[in-house]
Amino acid sequence: MIQQFEFTLDSKPRGMHLITRDILEHLPRPLPQTGMLNIFVKHTSCGLSINENADPDVRSDLERIVNHLVKEGEPYYAHTLEGLDDMPSHAKSSLFGVSINIPITDSRLNLGTWQGIYFCEFRDYGGPRKIVLTIYQ
Repeated sequence: MIQQFEFTLDSKPRGMHLITRDILEHLPRPLPQTGMLNIFVKHTSCGLSINENADPDVRSDLERIVNHLVKEGEPYYAHTLEGLDDMPSHAKSSLFGVSINIPITDSRLNLGTWQGIYFCEFRDYGGPRKIVLTIYQ
């Protein structure tokens, strides 16, 4: 059986945002005993990741790392009509990816103790983002 839900994540400023609670709020209860959750963001200038959920320094460090790796305003960018942050946001989205899979075990997301779900906003003003949650059972 496959169940699918879509919701809109409120606008977030540029950065890495822990959204585990947002995801859990939009999932049915109870979750199946076992299965797989796919989380997909329907945009090309943001991404998803699983990472450290306790220390907020990880989120700010990751933001600085990706901004160092993919810089704004490079002279070789051709796609520049939507602002300095647009082309770098597409590259960062490709590097991070727009979907993740999480196993469901004992009717819970089977994340590690220190793992959380990140929404990675790469635009200065990305706006609301559509998220699709698909449960495979």
